[in-house]
Amino acid sequence: MQAQTFLLVIATGIVVMLISMALDFLWAQAIPVRIFYYIIKAPGVIIHECSHVLGCLITGATVKKVVLFSREGGSVTYASPKIPYLGDVVISTAPLFCIPLVLAGCTWVFSQYLGCALPLLSSNFSSMDAVLGLGSGIVEMFTLNLFVRFNAWFLVYLYLTLSLVLSVAPSSQDIRNAAIGICILTFSGILILWSGIPFAVSVLEKITLLIGIGCALGLAFGIIALVISVPLMIWYVHIHF
Repeated sequence: MQAQTFLLVIATGIVVMLISMALDFLWAQAIPVRIFYYIIKAPGVIIHECSHVLGCLITGATVKKVVLFSREGGSVTYASPKIPYLGDVVISTAPLFCIPLVLAGCTWVFSQYLGCALPLLSSNFSSMDAVLGLGSGIVEMFTLNLFVRFNAWFLVYLYLTLSLVLSVAPSSQDIRNAAIGICILTFSGILILWSGIPFAVSVLEKITLLIGIGCALGLAFGIIALVISVPLMIWYVHIHF
């Protein structure tokens, strides 16, 4: 695996996170009926908070309280992790890695067992052309599932992926740790690639592939959500300005 592929996955993940933050703010402010916003967000928020819990288990932090979903979102209260400082970074950034993996897993399940035609599953990050080629994959996916052979499960897939994309972004209290975590991950990945240790490079390659698929899907559906949100954005600006 080349360093540019690893860095491309990191960069795409950051873009997905920024899209998630923008979409979440827009939808939270502009959707007039609040219950619709809660319904859209619920699956993603639950996965987000479960990711924090997993981070706690990995770092040895005792979980004191878990709120998977509420009107204010979700939350996880925990004691100091056994791994000093770095433990908080792992817990805070856990959703940034878990949600793309869940998104990739959902894509595999809906593709293999529920009959959805999802060509985006084969997306890779071998070059910038592969990322730019997501557009044709998006068009093909909607055409196959809605027009060539309608599949109702595809609508469920759209709902879950949109919810996950909206929940990628870290909360305000996690942003600093998330930034530190991304820097640590990037530096560590480059060191592993530079070391040339076969086993370490192989493990990094497999993890990067999985997260890369999730980031590709996140980017694709983030772009779709942004396009869908344009009328909502225009309405919001018209009402408030």
